[in-house]
Amino acid sequence: MAHVGLIVNPSAGRDIRRLTGGASVVDNYAKRSATMCVLDGLTALAETPTVEIMPEKTGIAEHAIDEAPSDLDISKIDMSVDESATDTRRAAAHFRETADAVVVLGGDGTTRDTALELGDVPLVSVSTGTNNVVPTPIDGTVAGAAAAVVATGLVDPADATTRHGRIDVHADDVNGEQELTGLAAIGITDRPFVGTRAIVDPTDIVGGVVSRAHPAAIGLTSIAGCVKPLAPDEPGGAALRIGDPEETPMSVRGVLAPGMTTTVGLKSHEALDWDESATFRIKNSVIGADGEREVELADAAVTMTPTADGPRLVDVDTTLAAASTAGGLVTDRALPEEH
Repeated sequence: MAHVGLIVNPSAGRDIRRLTGGASVVDNYAKRSATMCVLDGLTALAETPTVEIMPEKTGIAEHAIDEAPSDLDISKIDMSVDESATDTRRAAAHFRETADAVVVLGGDGTTRDTALELGDVPLVSVSTGTNNVVPTPIDGTVAGAAAAVVATGLVDPADATTRHGRIDVHADDVNGEQELTGLAAIGITDRPFVGTRAIVDPTDIVGGVVSRAHPAAIGLTSIAGCVKPLAPDEPGGAALRIGDPEETPMSVRGVLAPGMTTTVGLKSHEALDWDESATFRIKNSVIGADGEREVELADAAVTMTPTADGPRLVDVDTTLAAASTAGGLVTDRALPEEH
């Protein structure tokens, strides 16, 4: 029987950027409601997949199990809960071995943590986080239906998914070598400590590399997209070097964070091919992945490389259209003959 994994990050969409930028907080009631919508969508086909959900300590998983549709076989993963990104990675590693498709509710950080452990399992990413560049703003019911179509094999996963890029980072500083990976963007901030993890001040940003770009996105992907859009399924990426808009040859006005539109100066914008690197030399700075500060560095050489080895993201519209074309959303019934 087909099997679907479900990861709901209770911490997504609640960091400081929602306060400093004035954007709305995605509370756990909203995530609980979205989770129930996903479960309902999973019953869209005659063959209903079984479901496992990541455990957490806010009651989202318990509520999902208690209130799930009666014909849905759902259980929690048997795993420890640390209330950190480790939970997402542990659940994704479990689903890499057991699931035919996975639905994740979160932002870019949650999607990245899932993708790094999920391998080639098709991923439906639903936006409930702060940075929502990779996740799709779709109804959970529709997301669940698409996951069911892919998991049951009604539509070949090769026809339902696109391969998203990723950005691999190698940093060599006074403390040794470090590695980091991002999906949509890797950024460098001119601050010596991680702090709140959120990147909200444009004067802090030194530069970075993106694997996709559009002015309607958020963060570095928005800044890069103001110069030249780059679709998620296009090869390569772009390297940005940022400075004071009063001193750079060009500037853009982009969405740095939810509720924060600001002017950013650009020293340069360089298109990169797959496996083509950009190198930054920094003193005391922090490297951030997908909008969150992650690693502190001192006197470092940082190499960022876009690659084609990212997650297989389910294209929900394409998937459901293909299911319709295949006749998988229609049930024929023999009617009694009229006399």
